[in-house]
Amino acid sequence: MNQNLETLCIQAGYSPKSGEPRQIPIVQSTTFKYATSEDMGKLFDLEASGYFYSRLANPTCDAVAAKIAALEGGAAAMLTGSGQAASFYAIFNIAGCGDHVVASTAIYGGTYNLLSVTMKRMGIDVTFVDPDASEEELSRAFRENTKAMFGETIANPALNVLDIEKFARVAHAHGVPLIVDNTFATPVNCRPIEWGADIVTHSTTKYMDGHGAALGGVVVDSGKFDWTRYPHKFPGLCTPDESYHGVTYTERFGLAGAFITKCTAQLMRDLGSVQSPQNAFYLNLGLESLPFRIRQHCANAQAIAEFLSGHPKVAWVKYCGLKGDKYYDLARKYLPNGSCGVISFGLKSGRKGAENFMAHLRLGAIETHVADSRTCCLHPASTTHRQMTDAELEAAGVGADLIRLSCGLENTQDLISDLAQAIEKA
Repeated sequence: MNQNLETLCIQAGYSPKSGEPRQIPIVQSTTFKYATSEDMGKLFDLEASGYFYSRLANPTCDAVAAKIAALEGGAAAMLTGSGQAASFYAIFNIAGCGDHVVASTAIYGGTYNLLSVTMKRMGIDVTFVDPDASEEELSRAFRENTKAMFGETIANPALNVLDIEKFARVAHAHGVPLIVDNTFATPVNCRPIEWGADIVTHSTTKYMDGHGAALGGVVVDSGKFDWTRYPHKFPGLCTPDESYHGVTYTERFGLAGAFITKCTAQLMRDLGSVQSPQNAFYLNLGLESLPFRIRQHCANAQAIAEFLSGHPKVAWVKYCGLKGDKYYDLARKYLPNGSCGVISFGLKSGRKGAENFMAHLRLGAIETHVADSRTCCLHPASTTHRQMTDAELEAAGVGADLIRLSCGLENTQDLISDLAQAIEKA
C-alpha cells in the first residue's frame, strides 16, 4: 500500500509483531549470540542476514535507516555517526586514490574542506564548479577518472538552490552518479531521487532530529544507478571483493542492495563512524514529527524574511521563498511547499551593526547549530570565520555583515518582535 509521507514518518521501518514493543527497541548491545560457529560464519560470508557486531549493523539503527530510505524513496540506507561521515562514505564508497570528483562550490564548509583537503590527501582530486553554470560548462569539469558529482539541495549557508535535474543530466552523461546532500530541505520538501539524484545524504543532526539531542548522518541509495554499465569505473562494486571471500556486490545483492551493502560491510567495518542505537532512537522520535515541524519552520522563516526585507535598516535578505530572490523560480520547481527555516541577511550598519544585533537578541541563541526547534543565530565573521579578513570573507561568500538565522518553532510574532528590538539597538 502506498502511504503518504506523514504516515511513513510514523509507521515505516519497524512493524512489531503480536506482543512486541510498540516503540522501536533500543538494542544496546555490541554483540549477538549464536548457537554455532557455522551460523555466525554465514554472516561473515554475507550469505545470511542478521547481526553479529554493532559496528556493522544493529537492529535499532537498521529500522531507522529503513524509515529514512522510505521517506526518500530509496532502496536502502545506512546510518552514520554524523553528517560529515555520511558525505565521506557516500563518496569514498566509489572513489579512491587516483580518482576525481566534481562538486558544487555552494556546499557546507565542512564538506568543502573534506573534499579539498582531507580527501585530497587520500589521493582523490576534486574540481569545484559554479552550480549556476551551464551544462556545457559543468561538463568541462569531468575527466576520465571522475567517479561522482556532488551538490546540496539547499546550500549551507549560501542558501543556493541546486538545479538537480541539470546536475543529474550532466553526471549521467559522464557515467557517474549524482550525490545530493538533502539536509536543509528534508524529504518533506524535496526528494532528490525523484529529480534524478542517485544517492542522498543527510546530517540527521539537523531537522530530522530537530531537537539538538543527537549527532548523526545517513546515506540513502536510490538503487537505480546501473553500476554494471561502467565496471571499469566502479570495480569495487563490480569485481570480487577479496576481503569478503570474493563476493561481487552487484551480482550478490543487485542494484538495489550493492552500494549500501558494500558501504556497510567494507567501509563501516574498517572505519567505524557508527551511529549509536541510543542516538538512532532519538532520531526516530524526531522523524515522527518531522512533517509538522518543517511546516512551522518554513512558515516562520517566510514571515521573518518578509519582515526583514521590508525593514529600513536591513541591507539585504537571502531566502528563496522571497519573490525576487535569485533562486525563487528554482525553489518553486523543486521546493513548492517550502524550503527550510534558515535565512541569511545583513544590516546597513555592516559588521559592527551585526555584532551589536547579536548582543541584543533575547530569543535567538548564539550557536553554531542550525535546524533546531529553538531559534539560533550566528555572525560568522566574529565566530566561525573570525580568523579571516573582510576581503577573505567576501571572497568566500560569507560577507562581514552576514547574519545566519535559523528560525525555530516559537511563535512567529514573538520572533519578529525579538528581531525588531535587536535591529533597533544595533
